[in-house]
Amino acid sequence: MEKIGIFGGTFDPIHLGHLITARSVKEIRNLSQIIFIPANTSPLKQDIKSASPKHRFEMTKLAVEDYNDFSVSDYEINNSDISYSINTIKYFKNLYKNIELIIGYDNFLVFDKWYKWEEILELVNVVVLKRFFENPEQGKMKLTDFIFVDSPTIQISSTVIRKRCSNNLPIDLLVTPKVLNYIKQNNIYMGRNDI
Repeated sequence: MEKIGIFGGTFDPIHLGHLITARSVKEIRNLSQIIFIPANTSPLKQDIKSASPKHRFEMTKLAVEDYNDFSVSDYEINNSDISYSINTIKYFKNLYKNIELIIGYDNFLVFDKWYKWEEILELVNVVVLKRFFENPEQGKMKLTDFIFVDSPTIQISSTVIRKRCSNNLPIDLLVTPKVLNYIKQNNIYMGRNDI
């Protein structure tokens, strides 16, 4: 049966680390496809000023368009509300029988703060990109409720990319050429002091 991975995030901007880890988890979990889903407004990042949803969606689309096993969805971008994963999962469960939710290790650490997190665990396998695994304090969560994959540790951060752009430093080895051109053409992060 076809198995689809859904990979949500702010993607501000999407970078090579996202693509490398997505390819790795696709192979480890034997997924047919990974769908990148840029968030409109992330519930846990409401106080952070991001590039517009349109820009983040366009950058994600450009980053994945040359890969047959990657695609991008505008489902959350088209919802002008806060992007709750439970709603996204229910939407994609109507399209595909077998889906897995891919999250970063940083999201795993705060997963019990997610809206309806227990229902999420009932609906899908939650695949965690393993990063600096330490035996965290899980609170109400059980480690056995998650699937940890030994994905590569890529030390690239969207925050660093935004800061480099604002300081007019090169980012050509951190993002795809198409994303780089889009950032330059639209002057997305340059000269911002709030990054």
